Amino acid sequence: MMLMPNSGKLLSTKGSTAQWMAHATEAPIPNTSQLMFMPIKSAKILKCNDVANFKTILHLQCYGWLDINFANNQRFDFMSRKAIFYICFFVVLIIAFYVGLKKMIPGYGEVRLPVLSYVQPFSFTDQDGKQITEKNVAGKVYVTEYFFTTCKGICPKMNTNMKDIFQAYKRDTGFLILSHTVDPETDSVARIKHYADSLGADSKSWLFLTGSKQNLYNAARVSYLLDDPKNNSGDVSTQFIHTQFFALVDKGGRVRKIYDGLKRDELAEMKTDIDYLLKEKDSSSRFANSLYKSSAN
Repeated sequence: MMLMPNSGKLLSTKGSTAQWMAHATEAPIPNTSQLMFMPIKSAKILKCNDVANFKTILHLQCYGWLDINFANNQRFDFMSRKAIFYICFFVVLIIAFYVGLKKMIPGYGEVRLPVLSYVQPFSFTDQDGKQITEKNVAGKVYVTEYFFTTCKGICPKMNTNMKDIFQAYKRDTGFLILSHTVDPETDSVARIKHYADSLGADSKSWLFLTGSKQNLYNAARVSYLLDDPKNNSGDVSTQFIHTQFFALVDKGGRVRKIYDGLKRDELAEMKTDIDYLLKEKDSSSRFANSLYKSSAN
């Protein structure tokens, strides 16, 4: 059944597609010979070239060709097969491009830990009396902290937690722990050796360091950001750092994150980040920078 061209009237024959559309939209029917309805059983296409004033049941304007498929359940297909093809094609293309970038560029698309600071060259003495410099940690991931052997407050808790980190990674040659004393006048090599042994620390994986107070405090503030760098302007002989934070350093000597050494959830997060950095390729040569020179003990 058909809509009569240029009349705006419907045939009264039951089952007319045009009649159904007119009642469904309750909108004026344009006078145009370019608008054509055909019986449901024999046609599936509505041609619209200029029907800005014509409303469908969804009040859509139609430009060019719009396919409307009338199935038994009166379902509408509002997108042509061609449009669907192009959408699928571009989705597949974008996915393929992303996968290609991930393969060509290691780490592409992954959330990376930001660089907070760069570790300056240093020289300290460990529990075995050996000199430890930036060269000993180059190419390794390490966690650093500050403590003192006579501490009765947070230090025992921090180092108990650090011991768990040590146990988890002691067999990994790419990982180290550096524990610096904040009281070098008291913490001699012999004293930090005794302290390290009490924790079961192996100097191959867990280094306890002492040296000059000036250099120790400068490293804490400038390299590891474990204390305010502005405090370096004061007299270090009258200062005392007492911090509960750990710094995570990557293979290139870059500080990537700071953690609260007393919080279990942050320690668990640190383990995840250690695993990430152990797998990360070293793309930095900060320690080789000739602008900096190692300090003496």
